[in-house]
Amino acid sequence: MTVPDFQSFFLPLLQYAADREIHNISNAYSAMAEHFQLSPEDRAEMLPSGKQKVYKNRVAWARVYLGKALLLESPARGTFQITQRGLDLLASKPESLRVKELKQFAEFAVFHQPANKQNKDEQQAEQNGENEVTPEEIFEKAYQKLRDGLATELLDLILKNSPEFFEHLVVRLLVKMGYGGTIKDAGQAMGRSGDEGIDGIIKEDKLGLDVIYIQAKRWQGSVGRPEIQKFVGALHGQRAKKGVFITTSTFSKEAKQYVSTIDPKVVLIDGIRLVALMIGHDLGVSTIDNYEIKRIDTDFFIEE
Repeated sequence: MTVPDFQSFFLPLLQYAADREIHNISNAYSAMAEHFQLSPEDRAEMLPSGKQKVYKNRVAWARVYLGKALLLESPARGTFQITQRGLDLLASKPESLRVKELKQFAEFAVFHQPANKQNKDEQQAEQNGENEVTPEEIFEKAYQKLRDGLATELLDLILKNSPEFFEHLVVRLLVKMGYGGTIKDAGQAMGRSGDEGIDGIIKEDKLGLDVIYIQAKRWQGSVGRPEIQKFVGALHGQRAKKGVFITTSTFSKEAKQYVSTIDPKVVLIDGIRLVALMIGHDLGVSTIDNYEIKRIDTDFFIEE
């Protein structure tokens, strides 16, 4: 099964705490994964940021929501325990427990009131408790949507420019990533199309202890195995051990399989990965705003 929405964790988590013991959140993660019989793949699923597992994020937010309704309390850092209100609620034998049921508690209703105006549909869903993802997931999905749109625009602009522009872009990106020393040093290595299929050579480190051979193709069609074989042949001709093939398009399955079994080592960078690296290294993009997600620093509130 897929990971349930975070509201589906409300009742099982409250029932898990019904023994009145103090529970560790880490143990709760495992208990909820077992309760829903999550597969190894389900348990491994990550948020778009790659910083936290989806099911753990949803269990953690379920605990937050139950805490805001005063159904759970936190005796110490990373722990929780059921309250009398929580026991009373379980005694009524609810068949389900979602946001709309939590809103019967005044403390939760105050917490759940939107702080500002949202899109009309989103606001209605929020008010009705129909959102099936956590606030953190909403933020991350919106961020990913913006990033995907930016990546599409970047690739479109690259394709509208000349092959020479693309070669210079590759140089600047590699230097941003720590290769090639300076732009001047790296730039002198490019534009060597006469070297049997090798577009350029760039230092692997600032001291030039090793070099990487580069092929940069501003293409729109898929790059197949024959093109990669041609590049590898050029590497063998130079007795080179490392190569990077960068394109604005994609690589065929056969091309990817081929480079996984050969020596020298060849790294393939397609259009999607290219623009992701550009965004990650602030090349061709600029920051217009910053948003920080903060959580309570529990150590601050521990008295010595």
